Amino acid sequence: MSENDELVRRVAALEQEVEQLRHALTSHAVIDQAIGVVAALCRLPSQESWDVLKQVSQHANIKLREVAQLVLRWVECGRLPDEIRPVMRAAVVRTREHARAGGALGEAGAAAPEQPSVRRG
Repeated sequence: MSENDELVRRVAALEQEVEQLRHALTSHAVIDQAIGVVAALCRLPSQESWDVLKQVSQHANIKLREVAQLVLRWVECGRLPDEIRPVMRAAVVRTREHARAGGALGEAGAAAPEQPSVRRG
């Protein structure tokens, strides 16, 4: 392989890496925003809001980035999307129970709480 071919290959690899990093930054921003939404609407600290998002992702078998996008849609339309509503409710209950008990967060199911409302003003 010539030196020129090697440079072309290296540039292509770097361009791909830059694109992956851009995608990761965008995903990270969406997830951070969703953590804030869950924290505000469910009245949870940031770490517990992160735990809720992870649980929803795992239990609904939806990528975390997609869960975050659905949570952001909640703010836009005032209703938690049907795809994650029951899983989100259960995750919030588990997380609140964990916080009250001060123990390790389990994967057991829980009853669904009332859906937090979005206030528009």
